[in-house]
Amino acid sequence: MIGVIDYGLGNLTSVAGAVQKVGFEPVISSEATDLGRCEKLILPGVGAFGDGMRNLNDRGLVLPLTKMVMERRMPVLGICLGFQLLAKSSSEFGNNNGLGWLDARVSRLQPEDPALRIPHVGWNELYQKGDSILFDDIPELPLFYYVHSYKLETSAVETVIGECDYGGTFAAAIQSGSIFGTQFHPEKSQQHGLALLRNFLEKA
Repeated sequence: MIGVIDYGLGNLTSVAGAVQKVGFEPVISSEATDLGRCEKLILPGVGAFGDGMRNLNDRGLVLPLTKMVMERRMPVLGICLGFQLLAKSSSEFGNNNGLGWLDARVSRLQPEDPALRIPHVGWNELYQKGDSILFDDIPELPLFYYVHSYKLETSAVETVIGECDYGGTFAAAIQSGSIFGTQFHPEKSQQHGLALLRNFLEKA
């Protein structure tokens, strides 16, 4: 079973549908006991960082999820806002603490070209950095779908496995041990997105 974490923000049915499409059984839940029985976790999300952390705290999920991921080494995939929540902090609407599973912080996108709009919405190429199971059987420079105004920054450059260029490069995918994350939406990215989800679910 694949736990899709429900904290009130995110396109849960789209993520669960994509999980089903690649042959796995999704469990959408906000209960730590349900999620603890799963083999892998997906943390989706759409919205603001502060709201996401507040909702996770209000549901009593931060501590049990941290034990699952950091102590039990349960594989987790963060998507979009869920990816950003893996960081230590964010500057979105003030300073907010994150889950702290990655040594990273979140800051606003600032494209060098002022003609580029924020939020960044649409299809962009991914530049693969090194080897990762996420990109098995995915060609170089695949297109993925993005919707975001903030980016994740980390000094642990070896964990960045994919970058996107939108008036300057930013981390689009990260792998740190059993922790994975994508700034783009694999569930909305058609063939390559489904391939990436399948790689995570089969090989992480």
